[in-house]
This record gives sequence, C-alpha cells and structure tokens, in this order.
Amino acid sequence: MKDMIDALDTAKFQDPKVTAKGDARASVALTQPETLWFNTGTLCNIECVNCYIESSPKNDRLVYLTTADVETYLDQLDARDWGVREIAFTGGEPFMNPDMIAMADAGLARGYDVLILTNAMRPMMRKSMREGLERLVATYGDKLTLRISLDHCSPEEHDAERGEGAFEKSLVGMRWLRDAGIRMAVAGRAMWHESDASARAGYAALYAKEGFDIDASNPGITVLFPEMDETVDVPEITTECWGILNKSPDSVMCSSSRMVVKRKGAATPTVVACTLLPYEPEFELGASLEEAEKPVQLNHPHCAKFCVLGGASCSA
Repeated sequence: MKDMIDALDTAKFQDPKVTAKGDARASVALTQPETLWFNTGTLCNIECVNCYIESSPKNDRLVYLTTADVETYLDQLDARDWGVREIAFTGGEPFMNPDMIAMADAGLARGYDVLILTNAMRPMMRKSMREGLERLVATYGDKLTLRISLDHCSPEEHDAERGEGAFEKSLVGMRWLRDAGIRMAVAGRAMWHESDASARAGYAALYAKEGFDIDASNPGITVLFPEMDETVDVPEITTECWGILNKSPDSVMCSSSRMVVKRKGAATPTVVACTLLPYEPEFELGASLEEAEKPVQLNHPHCAKFCVLGGASCSA
C-alpha cells in the first residue's frame, strides 16, 4: 500500500469514492450512535492560535442555535430510536449562547448525559450562567459534565495558545465549578513533544494542587488531542486498511456521533458528519437525522490522522 507513505500529494482527498492511487476509499457507517453534538455557534470570547474551527469574537460563520432547534433534534432522536446516551455542546464558546442553560436542561430533562465544552472563562462566570449551572447540578447531579479546555498544565504553554492570563482565568472558573460540585473533565493538547505519561503526570499534579476531582490517567476524562495540521502529509484510508491496521470502522468517531450546526444565513440547521469538519460541504449530510444516517466517506486528512491512524501505520 504505497499510497500510505507517499509524500504530500495534492491529488489526495479529491474523489469521495476513490483515492489518488485508484483504490476504493474507506467509508464508515453509523453503527452505534452514542453522542449527538450541537455546535452552539462559532463566536468565542478569545481567539486561540491553533483553533481548528477558527472561533473568535468575530467569527459567526456558525450562528447561535436555539433551544427550539435542540428540541427539534431531540424529538428526532426519539423518532429514530438511535440509542444515544449523551448530548454534547461545543462552540465557539458555548456560554456565549444565551440559550446554553436551557439547551442543556432540554437534554438532561429527557434523561441524557450532557457534556458542555468550555474555556470556563468570563462567559461561563456571568451571574445568569452560574445560577443556571447551579440549578442544573441541583436537579441532575453528575448527569452534567463540563469539559474545560486547558491546553497544558503550565500557564506558560497554555497562555501561548490562548493569550496572556488565560490560564488563571480558566482556573478561576474551574475553582468555582469545584466548589459548586459540578463534574469536570479536561481537554488538553498533545503538542509539546512530551510523552503521554509525562503530560498526564503534569495534569495530575495540577489537579492535586487545586483539589480538582479529575482523573488525569483516564483518557476519556483528561483528553489529550493531537494537533490537526492540514499541511502535514497523511495517507488516504482505503478499504484494505481496516485489515492491515486490525481496526474496525466502528472505532471511528463518525460511527458513533453526528453534529448539528446552523450556518450563517441558513433557514434551518443541518447535520454534519464530524465535529472536526464543520465547514466542509462534502461532510454535510442533510437537515434531518434520518438523512444523517448515511455512511461517511473518509475523504479528508483529519479522517486519517486524527481518527483512523492515531499513530499507527498502514504499512505494517
């Protein structure tokens, strides 16, 4: 499978069905839906150096979803019987959206676990949001989790990505969440040429110092994401790669999740295949969950680097 190790080739990732070498491109079916994501809007209170979705105080390419939008798709989940266990919200910064508490309540009230991704900074710390979070945790307890974007365990590295003083501002929010009894997780970046063990030890020390009840050793609780650099060459994934890698399509993110977004100027929201590809038109599946049940062609570098390979090599 020579195409798995070729140098950067602009002919790659062009045809949804066939690779640049003429092999059948791999696809992934929605076989075990676990999470329905909602992008609450791309506006954010800060602008990070390497934000994959280019969130900022000015980027409104994805506009605010409303509680009514979320309820519509929750109704569709009931009708389609997907068996989803979790409703998750990402942005932008979700707490910029004035409906954030009501949208979370909508998911929790139907029995779902709810995950909110946040930088835990000023938007979350507004009085209305803090009061809303206190109401939610009082009613639903650990069914609610906030995953805090903490790029590194050191303020220097974190602030290099997010701006001077950002680390301490996030810690202020995390301390409030700790004291309010709200369950936390953390999302970091695996980008500082340190081992996974070393990175997790650093987070563990931070959690211990701050009294945060967060498991640094659990990759589902302290999630360390690789950088998603589209300029770095990656292989195309063919149907043969599953056997070569001894990996199942069911292990790939698009087998278990979909994301709802609303594009600026659009009359209605739409469903996309992946949280990592909110702007790519070929990963837009339709306006309904029924339309979004179609298989996803792995026709993007992120599909290979982030989801399928994860450090493995098809050459083996």
